[in-house]
Amino acid sequence: MKRTLFSAFLLSSGLWLGSCSNDKPAEVGTEGMNAAATEAAANPVVDNPNVTNETEAPNPNAPVMTFAVADHDFGDIQPGSVVKHTFEFTNTGKSPLLIENATASCGCTTPNWTKEPIAPGDKGSIDVQFDSHGKTGIQNKEVAIRANTQPNITKVVIKANVLSDGQNGPTR
Repeated sequence: MKRTLFSAFLLSSGLWLGSCSNDKPAEVGTEGMNAAATEAAANPVVDNPNVTNETEAPNPNAPVMTFAVADHDFGDIQPGSVVKHTFEFTNTGKSPLLIENATASCGCTTPNWTKEPIAPGDKGSIDVQFDSHGKTGIQNKEVAIRANTQPNITKVVIKANVLSDGQNGPTR
């Protein structure tokens, strides 16, 4: 019990002493914080390595992800169907292409991609699976692929028309 009280006393004393300052606060005039804030607002700086600015020249040796077809239409599908399409691409750039991530616009769409570096001239693929459970009508789903390309995001799109129960349409 004594240890607990002593520990609490030491902790509160340390916090009290650390928060108190007998120094005279620095005066802030028109050239102080307000001037710095005004300057920062006039010249905002964003340090994002994934965004190129207007003056930065594109890298002529960067990998390039070239799709023969960047969108796929499944057409009419039955409710509850799970369909899949493979998007194939070629690295038409001059250095190895590496896909960092691929994300879908909806949880019903799942991408899977080539994990190894793709040498210039070689092919890679992105498998996109769409689960139509709970969906009806026209569906447009986008997959954003983040890679070491310029720009670093490339998109592919899948489309489907999920028939309502009671309609007969072609099955896939």
